Amino acid sequence: MTAVLNPDRADLVRYRRNRRLNWIAVHSLGLALGVVFLLPLVFVLLTAVMSDEQALTANLWPQEWHWENFAQVFVQAPMLRFLLNSLLYSVLATAFMLVSSIPVAYALAKLRWRGRGVSFVLVIAAMMLPPQVTAVPLYILWTRFELTGTLWPLIIPHLFGDAFSIFLLRQFFLTIPRSYVDAAKVDGCSEFTAMLRIVLPMARPGIAAAAMFCFLYTWNDFFGPLLYAGENQQSWTLSVGLASFRGMHRVEWNLTMAATVLVMLPVIVLFLFAQRAFVRGITFTGVKG
Repeated sequence: MTAVLNPDRADLVRYRRNRRLNWIAVHSLGLALGVVFLLPLVFVLLTAVMSDEQALTANLWPQEWHWENFAQVFVQAPMLRFLLNSLLYSVLATAFMLVSSIPVAYALAKLRWRGRGVSFVLVIAAMMLPPQVTAVPLYILWTRFELTGTLWPLIIPHLFGDAFSIFLLRQFFLTIPRSYVDAAKVDGCSEFTAMLRIVLPMARPGIAAAAMFCFLYTWNDFFGPLLYAGENQQSWTLSVGLASFRGMHRVEWNLTMAATVLVMLPVIVLFLFAQRAFVRGITFTGVKG
């Protein structure tokens, strides 16, 4: 009897050992990749609390912890003004993008109308068009409206939709069965009401992903604010203010890194709170073509 059970027990022990080794290998690889991605962030954090003399020296660990560097950033630069400008740009642009892009994405995904395929191809083509190609004519256009020196040339275009957001939302809307909309229309709902009450609540992960992409892009945008608001410091965003910080303060790297931490912090907090909806929205996008 014992001779019969021993092979099974040996196989079980071997299976458990292989499973444990596989778990260690997978998590060790993930841990190694995590360390690689976190090292630049750790370097920024450590430099932010160093003295100006120690910053960027061979000694990577702070000899003295200067937490006052974060307060000094607000003394030497109008960071609160830059923060308000970045919030104004990112929040309004994201809100305008959702208001304009959701109906277009819904029409491309759920409605049948002549020219729908051509319109979708134009959306794809707009995604492939580099923004630098249209920078000069758009700058001339906004100059005629006397809006240069402000952030409005960057905010107003989001009222007319965003190609990438339309594509992302359209792909997510395709994963929602048309039968839900048909059932709502049988109950007396219009197409617009069905979109608001049926499709949008089911598409919250996709909407959250599109909103986060737009917010992150506008928050980190440097080219647009520098182009349109570079001549007016009162309209600078955090990205422009951070880039000029080194020149204004003779490259005080400890203060520059402290300002970098303050710029990254809102985005990190936002992602931590919205990562579940963000990951779910990306996962389900593109299931149907």
